[in-house]
Amino acid sequence: MTSISIPGRRRVPRVTLPRALRGIPVIPVLILATMVVCGIFAPWIMPHDPTAGNLSTSLIPPVWEDGGTWSHMLGTDQQGRDILSRLIAGSQVSLLIAVTAVGISGVVGLLFALLGGYYGGIIDAILGRIVDAMLSLPFLMIAIVLATVLSPGVKSVILILGFTGWSGYARVLRGEVLRLKQQDFVALARVGGCSTPRILLRYITPGLINTFIVLATLQLGTTILAAATLSFLGIGVQPPRAAWGLMLADGRQYVTYAWWLAVFPGVAIMLTVLSVNTIGDWLRVRLDPKLRQV
Repeated sequence: MTSISIPGRRRVPRVTLPRALRGIPVIPVLILATMVVCGIFAPWIMPHDPTAGNLSTSLIPPVWEDGGTWSHMLGTDQQGRDILSRLIAGSQVSLLIAVTAVGISGVVGLLFALLGGYYGGIIDAILGRIVDAMLSLPFLMIAIVLATVLSPGVKSVILILGFTGWSGYARVLRGEVLRLKQQDFVALARVGGCSTPRILLRYITPGLINTFIVLATLQLGTTILAAATLSFLGIGVQPPRAAWGLMLADGRQYVTYAWWLAVFPGVAIMLTVLSVNTIGDWLRVRLDPKLRQV
């Protein structure tokens, strides 16, 4: 903390952020923090049951429009369900799907990168062709096929997104593994008699953490958008459970006279994805020494 000296006045303290937090995108962080808090504490902060409907209160507009009430600040849908409660419940579903799916795809991609990059040869060639095949297949086609085999629901969305998003990790992290295994500390570990699993876990994996964090952060936004897309198409989260994609699908036919049904979940998706991508770009700059110097 430093202070500013003003002639004739007492010194005014000025708060300075730590070097690692300078330039942090404050608004995206606040938006994402709000989503996380809503997702974690959803059962305690929802003003109404998101799945309970009442036809006598259907299509109530937001509070600032004629006919709006404070008991339903963002209005209600065609079944009388509270929009704010469903948005909060949808944030919980989106957070669960995004974190779990990104975790699965990150672990699978990391394993492919470690095995292919470290061993090389025929193992790298086989794994590389698998990665190329996954990258060449259209995501929506794979999702529809898997959703047909699996019963639609939250678990199915997690499995679909988790086992279709690992190829990006594998391709990027493989290059990092190829670079790290040429370093002197890895050669010294081999000479010292360290086993291959110990070298991979103790010496190579820590060098991948920065890149892994950036990739995972950027994929969070993509995963949230993909989960909303699957739910919108009817092959993701199923009613009566609240999800942003489902709210968009339900509200599209009422958009001309009940705009809040589609606008609010659309804005929630847009702000969340935009915030996650902005934070991911900031992390990419902060964790890359070359970009940080620029």
